[in-house]
Amino acid sequence: MKVLVLFAHPALERSRVNRALLGAVRNRPGVTLHDLYEAYPDLHIDVRREQALLLEHDVYVFQHPFFWYSTPAILKEWQDLVLEHNWAYGTAGHALAGKTTLNVVSAAGPESAYQQGGYNRFPIRHLLSPYEATASLCQMTYLAPFVVHGALRLAPADLEPHVRDYGLLLDALVAGSLDIDRAAALPRLNVDLPALLAAGPRARLSVVPNPAEK
Repeated sequence: MKVLVLFAHPALERSRVNRALLGAVRNRPGVTLHDLYEAYPDLHIDVRREQALLLEHDVYVFQHPFFWYSTPAILKEWQDLVLEHNWAYGTAGHALAGKTTLNVVSAAGPESAYQQGGYNRFPIRHLLSPYEATASLCQMTYLAPFVVHGALRLAPADLEPHVRDYGLLLDALVAGSLDIDRAAALPRLNVDLPALLAAGPRARLSVVPNPAEK
């Protein structure tokens, strides 16, 4: 499996957590890192280039901080332009059918703040529902998000396990060895990552033939 990490952070120099997480992405076999703000500082997105990248990969990871219960602006612009009607969805839009996608998110608040009755009222997976709905519309499989909570207060020693787990998750996605059914059902992937990584053959990711590539 080929994994594309679509990374978006408008001020990476101020993000200790995302800089650390990128250490698990860079130079990892089977994984392509695509920094959207670095590629498009003026937000003028090259739609054909982005579509070509999507066709070359099997799994899409949207890595970003959780800004106002959503994503940095460039990811919304990317969706608006790249996921064209009759290409990504619609009667003739099957380019992404059979692909897999998920969000990797850093959130300032603790997990207790992201639940029914908590400070932010809803779990992060609930707040990411537009991504799940988009995946469904484009005939993709949506996995639960990988979430690093309490990002503002994490000590370096507390951050290291998240970086390690992110690397293990990427390796499993490349190998196609993730328990896909369980990964799609969890509130977040890092609730019980060891169980997801111990998948049997029936749970493995598989490459589905893409009608757009015939």
